[in-house]
Amino acid sequence: MNTRPNWRDILELSKPVTWFPPMWAFACGVISTGQASATHWPFIVGGVLLAGPMVCAASQAINDWFDRHVDAINEPGRPIPSGRIPGRWGLYLGLFWSAVSLLVGAALGIWAFVATVVAVALAWLYSAPPIRFKEDGWSGPAVVGIAYEGVAWFTGAAVILHAAPGPYILAAVILYSLGAHGIMTLNDFKALEGDRQSGVKSLPVRFGVERAAQIACVVMLAAQAVVIAGLLYIGMYMHAALVGALVIAQAWLMTILLQDPKAKAPWFNATGTLLYVLGMLITAFALGSIDGGPTWTLS
Repeated sequence: MNTRPNWRDILELSKPVTWFPPMWAFACGVISTGQASATHWPFIVGGVLLAGPMVCAASQAINDWFDRHVDAINEPGRPIPSGRIPGRWGLYLGLFWSAVSLLVGAALGIWAFVATVVAVALAWLYSAPPIRFKEDGWSGPAVVGIAYEGVAWFTGAAVILHAAPGPYILAAVILYSLGAHGIMTLNDFKALEGDRQSGVKSLPVRFGVERAAQIACVVMLAAQAVVIAGLLYIGMYMHAALVGALVIAQAWLMTILLQDPKAKAPWFNATGTLLYVLGMLITAFALGSIDGGPTWTLS
């Protein structure tokens, strides 16, 4: 019996497919400053690696370790419940990636370090007892949305500005984090049976699949509606129209999703969520073309 995992199982544990959202949000943060240049490339590359293969990989290892009893029901072939990541290696990998993430965050500047501390803390608070935010269907998706979208966007802006970003960028960070709550709720559908048996009060468990899907759709649309209103307020009419068109397309896809939410949630995550993140990018370009408001520095 192996006493150490091989690199393929470690890579599977880190779930590379989940790295895309925070890496995309980080890129949106960079673009939203309107200041990225060739001199920033070391910070940009470092930040993209920080958002995905480091912080996100750490969060996946942490989540899988503390969710090993749930995965034994939902996904028994996962590296930890299957025994391919033996002993306490899942915990050790989560601790290692967390430490590396903090070191890289510190190298990218004080505000990037602050954001990394928040992201790593949220990863542990989400999965680890006694707090374990993921056991509640309201706070759990909110924490993931903040970590994957908000903190990553903030970090992307901070590494370019070497300061905390201004109010317009912060507003986009908050709104797209809130909207991501709906995406995370739909993602909970795949773990419905394991959550129910293990006492996790996700929204699908708490309200049923149909009502949870309705809540997810309303949250996503409402957050983006406020984004559109904000873009109109600052005079970015073309960008507001483009985001509005994407929201209309999402609303149409949601009508299909709601016909059979559990079966169609993966399909919507591949279609509607794509339109959501394209809206993030358009918003970032809009903010990058204006003054995002005063920044805040730490002396």
